[in-house]
Amino acid sequence: MTTQEVKRKLTAILSADVKGYSRLMGEDEEGTVRTLNAYKEVMTNLIQQYRGRVVDAPGDNVLAEFGSVVDAVRCAVEIQKELKVKNSDLPENRRMEFRIGVNLGDVIEDGEQILGDGVNIAARLESLADAGGICISGTAFDQVRNKVDLGYKYLGEQTVKNIALPVRVYKVLMEPEEAGKVIGEKKAKPRKWQKPVSILVAILIVVAAAFVVWRLYFRPTPPLEVASKEKMAFQLPDKPSVAVLPFTNMSGDPKEDYFGDGIAEEIITALSKTPKLFVISRNSTFVYKGKPVSIKEVAEALGVQYVLEGSVRKTGNKVRITAQLIDALSGRHLWAERYDRDLKDIFAIQDEISLKITSVLNVKLSDGEIALLLGKGTKNLEAYLKMIQARELFINVNKENNAQAKKIFEEVIMVDPGYAMAYALLAISYFYDVILGASQSPRESIARGIELAQKSISLDNKISFPHGALCGLYYLKNDYDKAVSEAEIGVALEPNSAYSYNFLGHALNYSSRYSEAISAFEKTIRLDPIPPYVTLNGLAHSLRMVGRYEEAVTIFKKLLQKLPDNLQGQMGLTATYSMMGRDADARAQAKEVLRIDPNFSVDSYSKRWGYKNKDDWNRYMDALRKAGLK
Repeated sequence: MTTQEVKRKLTAILSADVKGYSRLMGEDEEGTVRTLNAYKEVMTNLIQQYRGRVVDAPGDNVLAEFGSVVDAVRCAVEIQKELKVKNSDLPENRRMEFRIGVNLGDVIEDGEQILGDGVNIAARLESLADAGGICISGTAFDQVRNKVDLGYKYLGEQTVKNIALPVRVYKVLMEPEEAGKVIGEKKAKPRKWQKPVSILVAILIVVAAAFVVWRLYFRPTPPLEVASKEKMAFQLPDKPSVAVLPFTNMSGDPKEDYFGDGIAEEIITALSKTPKLFVISRNSTFVYKGKPVSIKEVAEALGVQYVLEGSVRKTGNKVRITAQLIDALSGRHLWAERYDRDLKDIFAIQDEISLKITSVLNVKLSDGEIALLLGKGTKNLEAYLKMIQARELFINVNKENNAQAKKIFEEVIMVDPGYAMAYALLAISYFYDVILGASQSPRESIARGIELAQKSISLDNKISFPHGALCGLYYLKNDYDKAVSEAEIGVALEPNSAYSYNFLGHALNYSSRYSEAISAFEKTIRLDPIPPYVTLNGLAHSLRMVGRYEEAVTIFKKLLQKLPDNLQGQMGLTATYSMMGRDADARAQAKEVLRIDPNFSVDSYSKRWGYKNKDDWNRYMDALRKAGLK
């Protein structure tokens, strides 16, 4: 780095290490590494919470920087409080206590690293701290003494290696009764002329400090809230229940969101393959993406005991992934790990996390079950990255997104002709072509989709998606029995997959097996508690066809509250009112159908779709006509 290239800045540095780390490693190496990883994960989360960033974390060290020294000191205090609670669960000889130093100083930026005297002083302060304690420099103390409700003990001026002048050092006193105290600090005797000025300054300081304490009183973090079984929206399953939250993108580039989302979805898909777990659908967990929600809130809303959360930072050909599994009923972190790997190792990391979850939850898998859980997938990084980008387009599918996704899936197959999932999702894109009215020849699109789905199964007969695609394609061509059969195969392969049950529900609906469809949709909603419109629409239609009109109306209204321009929902509510004899409501609702599609025609629509029982379909169409639609 040349002189011209040197970039300096003033920053708050937090440096931490473990007291007695060598002893802990000597006594129990594996146990120490597990505890260290869990504690460093806690520290990383708190550093992020206080708007800092982890610069480096080799071995038992953690180096972080903050834009505010107040944030850095508050974060250090919360780290020690949190780790003290965690240590209380361990035998005394296995407790892992960190020492923390905080300095406000000038540093040199070298990429993502920071170097220089500011960092060296923070490291020296760390070594002066007690186990479980904090030492701060005089520069940090000058900034925080009236802003953070803590006490301090002056340790004098300390000589720091390679630093020309001694450094003032203060020990942070974290007990409530010590707040506001500064012990051991010597004050110079004021000169005569200084006394009036000192008195005035003192008065101003007292007033300012009182205002700061009033506005920014540093309240201790409340005890971790735990989930309550009684407050859960659904009864807990009789097996371990897991929700996988979207992994936080730490790269700073929103365009990289797809990468963390892909990791979370791969883990969900893998875990969904074992009947020994209960796994919430991506659709519901991703509702929380980018939102500051608590583990308690997630667990109670989705009806699960365990929540997996994580983060990902992709830089060039390197990737850092953190993951932690939390028991929402106790608030305990059951497992945490950080992976610093080459990007090409992403497949192994996803497999390791999935298997670790089953292990921590005491789910015993045979060799065959492990092979099923991990699946074949792809080992081609380019194909994988293209695939997860294309899958994002399916989340809010429309004609444009589907066309773009189809093009990318075709590119994936060119890169890796053996990637079964690419064929399956390409098959589903042909299904959407017909559904969305984007196909020039529905018959040809259906045939091409079936061909692709069968190709997928020939490459990997252990994934459910191609069977879901076949299910949809078969009921589009009125081959109802095959549609149900394919959906049942999909459910058997991935018994925790909301997608599989959703396809089954629709296949049963079109097969005029409405009561069975209701059961399938209810299972879908338990696995996907915040369901998409296709699930709500399918369930409401099933309820209408068995005469449960009031329930159907409630669900149609719920759907239309979120999506007022959803044509299927407006039609369904119109027909339901008509069948109930609520003619005025039916006519009013029919106007909403025409508002969305002024050219809507019952005769034209009736030729595109149909139920196996033609009388049921005709009854539906007649209800629309009765409401005034032509």
